[in-house]
Amino acid sequence: MSGSATGIAGRLPSAAGSVAIRAAAVLLGAGCVIWAALPPVHRGYAGFALTVAIAGVAAGGLRLTLTAVPAPEESYLLSAGLRAWRAFLAVVRLVPWEEGVLIAIVWLEVLHPARPWHTAVLGAGLIAYLLVTHLAESDASLATLRPQARVLGVGAVLLALGAAAGMLPGAGPGAGSALLRLVAAGALIVAAGLVLPYVARRLPRSGRGDLVGIYKRQANTRIFPGGWRLTKTPARREDGALRGYTGGQDPDG
Repeated sequence: MSGSATGIAGRLPSAAGSVAIRAAAVLLGAGCVIWAALPPVHRGYAGFALTVAIAGVAAGGLRLTLTAVPAPEESYLLSAGLRAWRAFLAVVRLVPWEEGVLIAIVWLEVLHPARPWHTAVLGAGLIAYLLVTHLAESDASLATLRPQARVLGVGAVLLALGAAAGMLPGAGPGAGSALLRLVAAGALIVAAGLVLPYVARRLPRSGRGDLVGIYKRQANTRIFPGGWRLTKTPARREDGALRGYTGGQDPDG
């Protein structure tokens, strides 16, 4: 009894973290939609774009909610209800909702007059929305983004420089605009220097590569006839020696 209670207590923080990341993704998407839609505009299919953005955020949130729900195995013996449920899960999981939301939000922002800093904040919010959504669907923690911290920081600087360049007067170029372009070019070079070594380390290689969260569990999970699953996870003894593999539904538990 005590072992079972300890296992449940150990899973509670992980479950709470997953729920928090999923809720954050939905809230960031909703915030970006509101930020881009205000003040309301009535031209250029703004109503249609707003509808697509709202529907995409809602459907994306539903997909994140149903991430851990297993789909029924395809069989001729499935009832009509299970077949409909399987088709519904396939549609929810396969449609790129976030990409549609991104396009609709950008279009809503384009319909407004030029507002550089407003657009810069929207860009930062959209990047955060996509990153948090990726973390939620892969069941990974925020620590996964630690290697990209420098690249994200340089991207934020470039975003601020772009907003500052957009606020410059439209008259002939002056010393201020030339200096800003020089700083922007230097920031681009620094960003490339930070990104290229990281991309080189992440090039495809033999084996399973660097899998995280739910993808690692799926790669190590074998489904047997009858629907039961066996997840292989390497375990170590107290002295650090590899003990072999242990089976279980959740290797993180």
